[in-house]
Amino acid sequence: MKKSFYIGILSLFILLNYACSSDSDVSFVSNPAEETIAARTILDVSYGAETDQVYDIYLPPNRTLSTKVIILVHGGGWTSGDKADMNEFVELILADLPEYAIVNINYRLANETTSPFPMQLNDITSIITDLRARNEEYIISEDYAFLGTSAGAHLSLLWSYDYDTQANVNMVASIVGPTNLADEAYLNNVDPAIQAYIDLLGANVVIPFLENYSPLNKVTASAPPTILFYGGQDPLIPNSQGMDLSDRLTQLGVTHQFTFYPQEGHGWTGQNAIDTWNKLQAFIGEHH
Repeated sequence: MKKSFYIGILSLFILLNYACSSDSDVSFVSNPAEETIAARTILDVSYGAETDQVYDIYLPPNRTLSTKVIILVHGGGWTSGDKADMNEFVELILADLPEYAIVNINYRLANETTSPFPMQLNDITSIITDLRARNEEYIISEDYAFLGTSAGAHLSLLWSYDYDTQANVNMVASIVGPTNLADEAYLNNVDPAIQAYIDLLGANVVIPFLENYSPLNKVTASAPPTILFYGGQDPLIPNSQGMDLSDRLTQLGVTHQFTFYPQEGHGWTGQNAIDTWNKLQAFIGEHH
């Protein structure tokens, strides 16, 4: 695989904001003699009434109703970002894990008057409902994995731990995702950037609300295998976030891996990005 795929895939996810692709439905057969079911790429599939409620789906050739699905969830502090931010992960999965279907999602964004919770979690539920309803049309299974970055990692963890009532999530991956919104490092912060995200949750946010939307407080012994990646110099995610969830997973006996890069921030490039992808590939291959 080309090394260029790796460069920049983990840089400042929370700040990225690309335009999304136009509607498209592309089918192709690279070798009709060998393939009976063609690969398909369908962009901007609607799962709700609002413009942000769309996803892209990449379906591999020769798939069956046992073909497993990887769901990508972009970051952006719950207020920005787009599924296009995850396109390099799409390229990596297509190149290195070609047997999986990929669903790259958008969700409704929060603002000063609209809380992200539970709105964005409800959007993920709607996506799962839509995928289940179309599984025979798409020719895919109801086995899912989540890979999220930053705020998208928070949503991936929380949905997998607390909203997956049918236990269809085989694994979840968090890259620099918040895990405990009630962390003292957040509540007592002096950073305007961090405070802006706390303020987003409402003027009179109370501890029970923050705990209710924190993966750390919702994880149980039945949680799916979890892989975590965090940077020691992250200005937005205190070191306690990844470490505390890793400790809780250990206490509960949940299969997991925790990688901590002491010199990295809210995203990384180069050798550590390659290391992250190699570990993700192996974890997906083992648990999904």
